Amino acid sequence: MPNTSIDAVGDPIPAWQCIGCGRIEAPQTCIGVCQDRKVHLVAMPDHQAALDAIQQLLVQIDAMQRVLSRLAHSIPREGQWETSYRAAQEQARIVLAANS
Repeated sequence: MPNTSIDAVGDPIPAWQCIGCGRIEAPQTCIGVCQDRKVHLVAMPDHQAALDAIQQLLVQIDAMQRVLSRLAHSIPREGQWETSYRAAQEQARIVLAANS
């Protein structure tokens, strides 16, 4: 199974963002309607790495759903249960091998 951990991603950086103007730790004050909320920022390379990992997982989920759909919607011919079962196993093995 592929490593889907995001442990390699850096820790988020706590910051404060104004819900009115969107300012993030700006040195000047806003027009007075600001109300700060705590937010967490991450470095762009870490964010992109997480997005790439999510995209890879979505591709894997799609492939697995296709195998499950075939299994759920196929009806083996009389006396062909074992052949159908073995074919489904092989399809599952192919998907698992592609994702490892």
